[in-house]
Amino acid sequence: MSINKEERKIIVGLEIEKARKTFSEIEILHQAGLWDNIANRLYYAAFHAVSALLINDEHPVGTHQGAVVMLHQYYVKTGILSKEDGAFYSQLQTLREKSDYNCTYYATEEDTAPRIASTEAFIEKVIGLIK
Repeated sequence: MSINKEERKIIVGLEIEKARKTFSEIEILHQAGLWDNIANRLYYAAFHAVSALLINDEHPVGTHQGAVVMLHQYYVKTGILSKEDGAFYSQLQTLREKSDYNCTYYATEEDTAPRIASTEAFIEKVIGLIK
């Protein structure tokens, strides 16, 4: 399916809105001590920001793993984003997968709280790349 420039702009705006709304949920979850849920929201907030960037630059977003691969291919390997940015996004994905799918793993405050500010900075950095 092909989308025109105006449709692309709308979708990118919706992805950015979703990234920020998803991130805003973290404060409530933090107050409740719901660390697995925070791990999930951290990743999905970043995922929606990355999706906005990829869609804006006409790269198809199909899967979560595909988004990671394209982020590295088009933005990390080219120096637009740092290797640390790419590694951070991959770490968020891994943390989310462990918390969502591993019945013996429970995210802790130590796993999630230090990533909150870093995720917010990552999201704003990625959104800042959108022209």
